[in-house]
Amino acid sequence: MARPIWSGTLSFGLLNIPVQLMSGERRTDLSFRMLDSRDNAPIRYERVNAETGEEVPWKDIVKAFEYDKDSYVVLEKEDIRSAAPESHDAIEVETFVDAAMIGPQYFEKPYVLVPARKAEKGYVLLRETLKKTGKIGIARVVIRTREHLCAVLPQEDALMLVMMRYPQELVDIDDYALPEGKSGDYRINANELKMAEQLIGSMESDWKPDAYKDEFRARLQAVIEKRIKAKGGTVPKPDEEEPLEHDATTNVVDFMSLLQESIDAKKRTPARKTAKKAARKTTKKVAKKPARKTAKKASKRKSA
Repeated sequence: MARPIWSGTLSFGLLNIPVQLMSGERRTDLSFRMLDSRDNAPIRYERVNAETGEEVPWKDIVKAFEYDKDSYVVLEKEDIRSAAPESHDAIEVETFVDAAMIGPQYFEKPYVLVPARKAEKGYVLLRETLKKTGKIGIARVVIRTREHLCAVLPQEDALMLVMMRYPQELVDIDDYALPEGKSGDYRINANELKMAEQLIGSMESDWKPDAYKDEFRARLQAVIEKRIKAKGGTVPKPDEEEPLEHDATTNVVDFMSLLQESIDAKKRTPARKTAKKAARKTTKKVAKKPARKTAKKASKRKSA
C-alpha cells in the first residue's frame, strides 16, 4: 500500500479537513545503471574536490550560491531554515477562482488528497461545492522546507492537489516569434477554415486515456526480458510494502456555524490579505539586504 507523502489539514475559512497527500502519478520509465564494459562492474559516482581530486565526505560539504563566476556565498543550515515558511501541516486555500481562468502551463504535478477517518463530511462538502460552482482553490503547501503553489480541484470522487508553477518559472510567449493577427492576414480563406473544421470534426472522439500506451517502453521492456532469458537471468520480485495504519480521527463539528463565521470574517476584514502580503514583502526585503551587501563586498575585493 502506498505511503503518504505528507499529512496535515486542508483548510479554507474556519473549516479544517484532515488529509493525507498521496502520489497521483506512477513512474514507468526504465532506469539503467552504468557499468564498466571490461568487467560489467557498476560505476560509482564520488564527490571529488575539483582542486585536489580527493573525495569529500558528506560532513565536509556545504551549500553555496554562485552570485558571480567563481564567487560563492556559503549558506548555513540556519540560513535556509530561516527562509523556510512556518506552516508545515496545513494546505491553506487563499482564494477560489474559475477553473477556466488558469492556463495549462501553470499545472505541473498531480497528487490525490485522501481524507482521514471521520473527515469525510468536510471532504465531500468541499468536493461537491467545487463541482457545482466550477471553481478551484488556489493554496500553498510546505513539503519538507519548500513552499509550493498548488490548486485544489475535484476529480470524480477525489479532491486532487496539483502543484503549480509560479509565473516567474514560465517563459513569456512574447519572447518567441509567433504569427500575430487574424487568419486573413495569412491569406487563409473561408473554404480552408471550413475544411479544417470538417477534418477536426471527422477526427473527433471521446477522451479515452486507457487507449494511450507508452509503446517505446513496452518494446524496450520486451527486449530486456528477451536478453534476460537468453542469458539465464532472473527478475527479482519487488518487496511488498507493509500496509500503513490509518487511525487519524477528527471531532464532529458544526459545519454551518463554521461556514457562517468564515463568511462573516471575510466581510469584516477585507484588508487582511493585503496586510499579510505587505508583511511578506517586508520580510523578504529585510532578508535580502545582508546577501546583497555580502555580494557587493566580495565584488569589490575581487576588482581590487
